[in-house]
Amino acid sequence: MDRKTLPPTPIAALPAQDSANIQSLMRSFALELANAGTRIAGVTQMRGADSAGRSRIYLRDLASEAEFVISQDLGPGSVACNLDTGELAMACAAVERAAREGADLIVVSKFSKQEAERGGLCDAFRAAMTARIPVIAAVSPHFREEWRVFAGPLAEDVEPTRDALTEWWARSSLRRGR
Repeated sequence: MDRKTLPPTPIAALPAQDSANIQSLMRSFALELANAGTRIAGVTQMRGADSAGRSRIYLRDLASEAEFVISQDLGPGSVACNLDTGELAMACAAVERAAREGADLIVVSKFSKQEAERGGLCDAFRAAMTARIPVIAAVSPHFREEWRVFAGPLAEDVEPTRDALTEWWARSSLRRGR
């Protein structure tokens, strides 16, 4: 069965209340699948310190381990948004490229404010949907309604556990004839 005749792409939507643990779960699940031969792609969000000890947020590519630092230093006392949209766009482009190259699973770190406004990683989601590749994503509780409008019937709420992801992946693989 080719991708054009496959049933709609399932999206596993995980609640993002506990972001660090959800990102770790998505990453470890995807890497386990990769070790078993699944072609994975996507990004998960991490927090760390830069060389000066300042807190940074970055996206790590699951396939290449490339890091995209999406928070920038705006100087002391700044209250402006510190999102580096250029780095975010580069991370999104990496996921889009992986979708075109035929990944079996794509992980998208989150659907939150930027995505609710149709920016951020929305094009990564669209690329996966267009290529009919299953997606695992964390969804911010603050943007659940926007998520429902964006993903519609393609999304399925999945409990944030390894067992629930394994069950979702098994059903997703059956739908795709794997």
